[in-house]
Order: sequence, then C-alpha cells, then structure tokens
Amino acid sequence: MKVLMINGSPRKDGNTALALKEIADTLKAEGVESEIYWIGVKPVRGCIACYQCIEKGLGRCAFDDDIANRIIGKLADADGIILGSPTYYGQPNGALLAVWQRVCFAGGAVVRGKPAANVAICRRGGSTAAFQTMNMPFEMLNCPLVTSQYWNVAFGREPGEAAKDTEGMQTMRTLARNMAWLLKSLKDNPRPAQEPWQPMHFIR
Repeated sequence: MKVLMINGSPRKDGNTALALKEIADTLKAEGVESEIYWIGVKPVRGCIACYQCIEKGLGRCAFDDDIANRIIGKLADADGIILGSPTYYGQPNGALLAVWQRVCFAGGAVVRGKPAANVAICRRGGSTAAFQTMNMPFEMLNCPLVTSQYWNVAFGREPGEAAKDTEGMQTMRTLARNMAWLLKSLKDNPRPAQEPWQPMHFIR
C-alpha cells in the first residue's frame, strides 16, 4: 500500500512539508509506504477547458509542459492521496489548485474512489476554508475522505513553527493512522460497484 502526498507549498521545506513528514513517519510505523511530491516553483497552467483530454481519451492533460501529467503518473501507483497546502487569502496555494483541477479532470480515473485527505497550514486564519476547497474535488470523485480528531490543519508561519503546534501534529498522526486503517480495511473489503453517472443540467 502506498500513499502519494503532494506538497502544494512553494516552500519545499516549510510547514506544509513538516506536517506531511509527520504523516509519512506515522504511515511508515503502520506499515504503509508513502511519497511526498513537491509541486515546485516553476510556472503551471490552469485548465482552459479544451476537452482534448476527454475527446481524445488521453487519460492525461493535453498540455505536457509542467508537472500535471507527472502527478497523474504517480497517482496511478497510489492507493491513497493526501494534498497539503499553505493558506493564502483563505484559499490553498493557487498553483496547487491550477494543477490539481487539471489532474482531476484529465486524470480522474487514477483519483476516483481512492481514500483521500487534505492538510491546510496557516499563520492564523482561513485554514478551514482552504481545507474545504481542497476537499470538494475528492467528494466529486467518490473518494472516501479520511478524517482525524479535528480538521486537518496546523498553525505556523516561519519554517518549522508548525512543530510547536502539538495538537496540530497529533492531528496529523491521527490522520495517518486513520488512512492506514482504511487502506487495510479496503484491501479485504472492496468498495461496492457504482451506478453509471446520470448528469443533469439545470439549463435546458
């Protein structure tokens, strides 16, 4: 079993990385492999709704000049998913959102149905709004959301400060144990078959 964790912070070794490392260490203790993949600081595209990924059945984004398709490739081998992001203006990092929307649209098949969780880091406020924003694509893709003892948030501004948030770090460990438990449970009890999607548009 493997969990892919995506560090959506422009700071490779900031507080988002620290929270994900706490999760990774706990997953390892529970016998679950993990990888933390950093989105980096190079420019990324937003989705332009060209639909080439769908119309051509690519299974990946038609644009291959940033990290989106690399993430899709890594997700194919993952059993669980965790996104981590700092909170900017009450929202996740815009670069993470731009990439993740393309991943979910073009590569939804490698996301759909997998246990998933999100982690939001903030200096003071807005973390719950960022957390909810990151949850919504997983809910649309039928992913079981992995919870903890609180919302999956931790506090800190300067790199390393989140380590002082003892409840936040405990929340990360609880999240990791719940993820490991769910992955192990699903191994022997596969999810039920889903009905075909019946889209309904309100404007006709």
